[in-house]
Amino acid sequence: MTDQSHAQLDWDEQGQPLSRGFGDVYFSRASGLEETRYVFLGHNDLPDRFAALPAGGRLSIGETGFGTGLNFLCAWQLFERTAPADARLHFVSVEKYPLTRADLQRALALWPELAAYAEALLDQYIAVHPGFQRLVFAGGRVVLTLLIGDVLERLPELDARIDAWFLDGFAPAKNPEMWTPTLFAELARLSAPGASLATFTSAGLVRRGLNEVGFAMQRVKGFGQKREMLAGRFEGAAQAAAKPWFARPPRPAGTREALVIGAGLAGCAVAASLARCGWQVTLLERRAAVAEETSGNPQGVLYLKLSAHGTALSRLIVAGFGFTRRLLQRLEPGRDWSPCGVLQLAFDAREAARQAELAAAFPSDLLVNLSREEAEALAGIGLDSGGLFYPDAGWVHPPALCSCLAEHPNIRLLTHREVLDLRREDGQWHARSGGTPLAAAPVAVLCGAADIARFPETAGLPLKRIRGQISRLPATAASRDLKTVLCAEGYVAPVRDGEHTLGASFRFDSTELELTAEEHAENLQLLREISTDLAERLQADRLVAAELEGRAGFRCTSPDYLPIVGPLADAAAFAEAYAVLGKDARQVPQRPCPWLEGLYVSSGHGSRGLLSAPLAGELLAAWLDDEPLPVPRAVAEACHPNRFGLRKLIRGK
Repeated sequence: MTDQSHAQLDWDEQGQPLSRGFGDVYFSRASGLEETRYVFLGHNDLPDRFAALPAGGRLSIGETGFGTGLNFLCAWQLFERTAPADARLHFVSVEKYPLTRADLQRALALWPELAAYAEALLDQYIAVHPGFQRLVFAGGRVVLTLLIGDVLERLPELDARIDAWFLDGFAPAKNPEMWTPTLFAELARLSAPGASLATFTSAGLVRRGLNEVGFAMQRVKGFGQKREMLAGRFEGAAQAAAKPWFARPPRPAGTREALVIGAGLAGCAVAASLARCGWQVTLLERRAAVAEETSGNPQGVLYLKLSAHGTALSRLIVAGFGFTRRLLQRLEPGRDWSPCGVLQLAFDAREAARQAELAAAFPSDLLVNLSREEAEALAGIGLDSGGLFYPDAGWVHPPALCSCLAEHPNIRLLTHREVLDLRREDGQWHARSGGTPLAAAPVAVLCGAADIARFPETAGLPLKRIRGQISRLPATAASRDLKTVLCAEGYVAPVRDGEHTLGASFRFDSTELELTAEEHAENLQLLREISTDLAERLQADRLVAAELEGRAGFRCTSPDYLPIVGPLADAAAFAEAYAVLGKDARQVPQRPCPWLEGLYVSSGHGSRGLLSAPLAGELLAAWLDDEPLPVPRAVAEACHPNRFGLRKLIRGK
């Protein structure tokens, strides 16, 4: 990905944006607003369809070509004016060349009547990097999922049921690569029965291509000077999911109530995403408050350990980073978080080579390679090497993020409630502590890190604990010069509340939570390796390891270092249903997956929980409500609990 990742614009004498790459306008010179309302809102019948939505109903719009966001803002404005108060709008839009924030702001200033919506979009238009990026508006009532990249690469990754299509993008004559049979087949695959479609173009190749895949398209009167456009409906058949073990479970019957067990970051995130979708959530926590275990560190780092090879983990991290970074806008800068950037030091030749690969693979607004002199100027202290700088990253106080997520009128937090027993009776999951009933609901989500292994339904998940200890170092006048988070084998953060957080140790064999002088000493050694100058500024040689303050907790990870997020199946019935895979892994037995009705999990986030747990909340809500997934289908499958049962069968174990 080069820096050609953003749209290159020219501006005409009326202040309208033109695409330099496609030699085309973004919207009608006559009236972009009226054109959008006529072509896309009117010919998808959205005024009536929004008004007719039932209480708690939703509608999903799919769009090719986000451009300036004008179509999205017009649809949102109409939705807000006409839909029931608790209805929800999902808007999924593909964009190969997103506008920079400055260009977006300049383009949207042309429409004063959309100012409030444009301002909300601009507030969230941060860290919009390649892949899937989810933006949430109006308390969760309106959700925008941007698919950044080529439409013929991104649409095949999408798992959604689209009710109305805005087929936008530059005209077929200017952008022939987009308007292809592959695109039309993807639109058909993603369409709900009877989905509508409208497009400004009337080109015969578009009409014929859409008709061939199951749309019934007609030429109708165009907008303004344009004689004709196309509108129609999808009359083809819905396509079944290819792999039954990753298919969507049936939507839960009964009331929209859920138990979430564990109020660390994973649990608070799941509770927040479900609450935004209208679920009543009971959040059960064994401690006295949220984030009192591993999520309780004073400073956590938005640390992007990426791969240049487009792995599932790397794609999850980029999507999760964007989602978390936008969430942090709700917290107080300086006290609860800081967008101070993260500098990943090139501490040896191998790391320097890895960083050069990453700098070539990702756009420079996500990461940039710095020389030692450039890195020192940014960090404010002396360093032994340059490295990769992530300008949008920084540190977070995780308890503040957890508290923010858990503060929702639909969430009831119950503390000092340790769930020791969970059973399904009469269509509900009943949580008990010994013989004491705690709560019951049709849906339960297990978020208690490695402790979820105590439940029979999750006992087979291969979760492992890794102890980590951080050290809290008192700031000195000289250490306060540190301006950015520094990472090598460990990390150190700029000052918060008179202290720097330094960490973190890795202990695979320890089951104790007491602080150890040995691990404090290890952390001080990590500090010297990060920066001898900073170690001197912090007078590290005078610090007594046994007297340092800190915290210890257990990271919980899986063997493939991806989180475990999604619906749970009955392990024994799963092995029986798909036993044939042990003989031939290419078989796809058409037997429905034996789901454990209403039981879900979000665990195994390891040391990347700040990046993966909030987005995992959105992914779980999408599984539960049959809504567009916020990550590529392959990434959702790579995080799915069933991946382990599947591997076991295929490997014949």
